[in-house]
Amino acid sequence: MTLPSAATPASTPDLSARTIAYFSMEIALSPALPTYSGGLGMLAGDTLRSAADTAAPMVAISLVHRRGYFRQKLSDVGQQTEADVPWSPETTLPSANQIIALTLQGRQVLVRAWRFDVIGVTGHIIPVFLLDTDVEGNDPWDRRLTDHLYGGDTYYRLCQETVLGLAGVSLLDALACKPKVYHMNEGHAALLAIGLLEDHLAGTPLKNATEADIEFVRQQCVFTTHTPVPAGHDQFGVDQMYQVLGNDRAAAIEQFGCLHNGLMNMTYIALRFSRFVNGVAMQHGKVSQQMFPGYKVYSITNGVHAATWLSPHFQELLDDEIPHWRTDNQYLRSVYGIDPARIAAAHNKGKLRLFSSIAKRTGHHFNPNVLTLGFARRVATYKRASLLLHDPKRLVEIAEKIGGLQILYAGKAHPADVAGKGLIREVFASAAKLNSSALKIYYMENYDWELGALLTQGVDVWVNTPRRPYEASGTSGMKAALNGVPSLSILDGWWIEGCAENTTGWAIENGEDEAAEATSLYEKLEESIAPMYANPHAWARMQQHCIAINGSFFNTHRMLAQYFKNSYFPPTPLSPTQASYLDHRRSTDTVVPEPALV
Repeated sequence: MTLPSAATPASTPDLSARTIAYFSMEIALSPALPTYSGGLGMLAGDTLRSAADTAAPMVAISLVHRRGYFRQKLSDVGQQTEADVPWSPETTLPSANQIIALTLQGRQVLVRAWRFDVIGVTGHIIPVFLLDTDVEGNDPWDRRLTDHLYGGDTYYRLCQETVLGLAGVSLLDALACKPKVYHMNEGHAALLAIGLLEDHLAGTPLKNATEADIEFVRQQCVFTTHTPVPAGHDQFGVDQMYQVLGNDRAAAIEQFGCLHNGLMNMTYIALRFSRFVNGVAMQHGKVSQQMFPGYKVYSITNGVHAATWLSPHFQELLDDEIPHWRTDNQYLRSVYGIDPARIAAAHNKGKLRLFSSIAKRTGHHFNPNVLTLGFARRVATYKRASLLLHDPKRLVEIAEKIGGLQILYAGKAHPADVAGKGLIREVFASAAKLNSSALKIYYMENYDWELGALLTQGVDVWVNTPRRPYEASGTSGMKAALNGVPSLSILDGWWIEGCAENTTGWAIENGEDEAAEATSLYEKLEESIAPMYANPHAWARMQQHCIAINGSFFNTHRMLAQYFKNSYFPPTPLSPTQASYLDHRRSTDTVVPEPALV
């Protein structure tokens, strides 16, 4: 992606016509910019790319992250070390030409912004403003506030999230942008509600706000929660809240009932101030409803941006056969009109491209004729990267029986996640013991946008083994499906909706323990996957099903349309009778056990 030059900025679109403001702590805008860490940022970027393709009236706010998330280095035994990924917005992006003054920690902090234009297939622009505190005149510590994504301690994080929410609202005011809807993509942005309330009160103290004032703000805000994992819900001590936000804002947050278990909880602030709340898959909506019983939680299942994640070879094929797929992803269903052999050939080119890249990066060579599994995601204990290696003897036997097996791993652990780093070392240790002529296991370092694309476009089967019910959605398997790659996955997150057994992939059956689930995984691999892979025509048909069934649905074009219809600009409210009926239906739905939210 070519970035605009700071010296020759493009003209700013008319912001007065932008009705939706999308706030996200991280957004994957370009492989060249380290403004994301993983799935949340990728989803945000894909959302905005679909918004640009479909001419949506949106604008977005994030932080600049001058030193990025981190570049991962792995030793020979899998020990992870991290390095900054510095970049210079001054030489890369045009300025928004605005300076915002924010009161933070009892002192004034100046905030400016840089603009990145997401340009759609028809030329429509979604401007993204990246907030930056590295401004002359700021305290030296304040100048570093927008350096590291998810870096520092809780005090640093609260300061960052205050910049995102409060300075983001002030910037839009300064740019004469008056959205009708403010979308909080995760709780990091929840303080935007306080900024909106301050604007509405026009100088009246926050403590004087009435329920009518709060309702005025609620009608402008929607909130997407992304995780049932407690660590995904940011919370801060009350002392920190008062120190960072000051007495008026902190006391108001207490007064409005936004504390949870005696802590400032960003999720509960977002819930309190939003008229629409949703989880990111059908099951995640149910889990979230259990977690937050005092609030109505809906579901809008995630998607991915098809044109970003389809391999060049598939894009060429679809441009030739289904020319309107870029603006309307429902046309992907028409892949049934393409000879399955051509689909298989397009995927094989992606596989060769992946193996060529691995050889250039590492010197390791893989056989394109051998069944290849991919497992790549953020390394957290609940994602269970080592489940695939649970029974080494059984795995070796399967590899020898089916004529060979290759497994490619990738993923970063958060720098402070000791257990996650230990999982990477476990995979390395297993690979060292098990690698042979029949079984090859390799862990690739620095999982990022480009490597993620290569893997989802090139492996034969995508593996996902989370501990239920902690997978909110998952999107890497959606990217794989777009490229004709079936999944072998635990039935959690999106896969509950996407799994058609032996058609779009395979379900790892729910077991009482990890041994039982590993046994199911091995049985599916040996008895279903390998025999089908050995039948090229049957495998090509499955690749066709993956694109037609899952690719045509699990995309951000569809997802964004659902946000517009159900969240941003919903139809007339339901009658009491309709609402009562729906409440009854929801109450009788089966839900999984509630995860503990500390």
